Amino acid sequence: LALLSLKRKQLLLLKWSVYFLRVTPFSKDSSYMIIDDIIAGIDVGGPKSYYSFETFVHHLFKHHIEKQNKIFQISEDRNRFGDAIAPNGFDSFEGPTLIEIKFNLATGSIKGLLNKLANQFLNEYVENTFSNILVVSAKPIPNKVISRFEHELDRFQLPFKIIFWGPAELNKIAAQHRKVVNTIANNLFSLRLEAAISKPPKNWKQEREEVVENLKDCYKKGQFSLLLGAGVSSSAGMPDWNTLLNSLFVTYLTQEFNGDVAIGDLDISELVSRLNKIDEPSALMAARYLRKGLSKRDAEAKEFIAAVTKNLYKLRNSDRDIDSELIKSIASMCLPRRTGAKVKTVITYNFDDLLERQLHKNTIHHSCIYTDNESYDPDELPVYHVHGFLPEDRKGYEGLDNSTLVFSEEGYHQIYSDSYHWSNLVQLNSFRENNCLMIGLSMTDPNLRRLLDISSKNIERSKHFSFMKRLSMEEFCYQDKKKVVENVDAAEKFLDRHHTLNEELMKELGVTIVWYESYDDIPEIINRISQYEN
Repeated sequence: LALLSLKRKQLLLLKWSVYFLRVTPFSKDSSYMIIDDIIAGIDVGGPKSYYSFETFVHHLFKHHIEKQNKIFQISEDRNRFGDAIAPNGFDSFEGPTLIEIKFNLATGSIKGLLNKLANQFLNEYVENTFSNILVVSAKPIPNKVISRFEHELDRFQLPFKIIFWGPAELNKIAAQHRKVVNTIANNLFSLRLEAAISKPPKNWKQEREEVVENLKDCYKKGQFSLLLGAGVSSSAGMPDWNTLLNSLFVTYLTQEFNGDVAIGDLDISELVSRLNKIDEPSALMAARYLRKGLSKRDAEAKEFIAAVTKNLYKLRNSDRDIDSELIKSIASMCLPRRTGAKVKTVITYNFDDLLERQLHKNTIHHSCIYTDNESYDPDELPVYHVHGFLPEDRKGYEGLDNSTLVFSEEGYHQIYSDSYHWSNLVQLNSFRENNCLMIGLSMTDPNLRRLLDISSKNIERSKHFSFMKRLSMEEFCYQDKKKVVENVDAAEKFLDRHHTLNEELMKELGVTIVWYESYDDIPEIINRISQYEN
């Protein structure tokens, strides 16, 4: 009966052209499971685990396959075939074999993988015929998961074989190359970086086009969030952090020396500028110092808020349009389409109301949320001010005094230390549920990086995007038209590695970098992402 059952299953697998290769695990008393320790060492959750495992598999398979005098190629275009290919097969695999790497098939979307197999790989099959797809998982594949694959695959008529490998199958290869395996496992990040920087030179703008196409696809799906930083407000002439702090210092000192005829406003500005050059206090500490000085007593926070609001809008550079091209492009992205709104939430770390003005001008229904008591209607776009909200006209808003102004150390510590603070929960929810595009953020804020790290534990590959400025050779090697770096060739190689390292580090947080050189590039790219297509 068991034999008949096995034959029936084999016939069923042949009908689907899918073979599930099952190898009896090594018994603990006869063979040491090398892979177990390696997986345990890299299993920290999130993209970091996946990319470490991917690097391990790449190098292990490269060594194993090339020892058979066969070719092993790592895919450079993730939009085409799998993570790697063995064009001449290897071991018992006959013919071209694609290799798709997963960290844990048990937690991933089976339907998502099957759709990829059925659509993406079928398209690839038409162009470049292959015989097998080997799906490699770091974690064991439970029988119930394999059964679900068998059930789902009934509707596909795939012209290639699919083989699933878990740790037991990997260990058979690792056991043949113990010394090489140890070397790989002890140098995963350096090998990953080496692989990234050793790729043939590629036009970064061409690579950006692939990223933008991916962004378009994510935007069309409608599970999309925008995270906006200081760069968005700066595009409309709003002051940067240091300019605002300096102005507040002048405001504070002017109050202190109001009766001193010997010290005028110009003297105060000069003294503040000199202090910042010599002392360079921490921005958050400086803000704390100002808050204490301006409010006199902790209870008089309204005076401080009024001073910040006044200086914030007073310092705006009126030579720039308040409705900058960047702000207009962001508002355009928020316009509902025929199939519904694509942007689900906007999270801004800015105090100002410039985006709200543009949304109002575009008649986009929205709701400003700056406390945990706010709510919004389903047809409204929620705009979360997670660091506080200081509109120029406060009369149009209620409950502003209850907003946590993350301006000084006190506000920052309050949010950073409270895991259940509403602003943290809003950010985590967007990172978990949506694809997020970060605009005008330096990505250096420790709380933002902490939240990204937490939310990335449940994903394998990067799902978020961030605009980041790419250093050009001109600005790196020259200052005031004078050369400050003698070895220009070395500088070019250094910058390439610098940018590559940044890409790899951001991947570990689940973020893909969208490089730009000119700030004018950003609204142009945003408009391309959100434009209507026939």
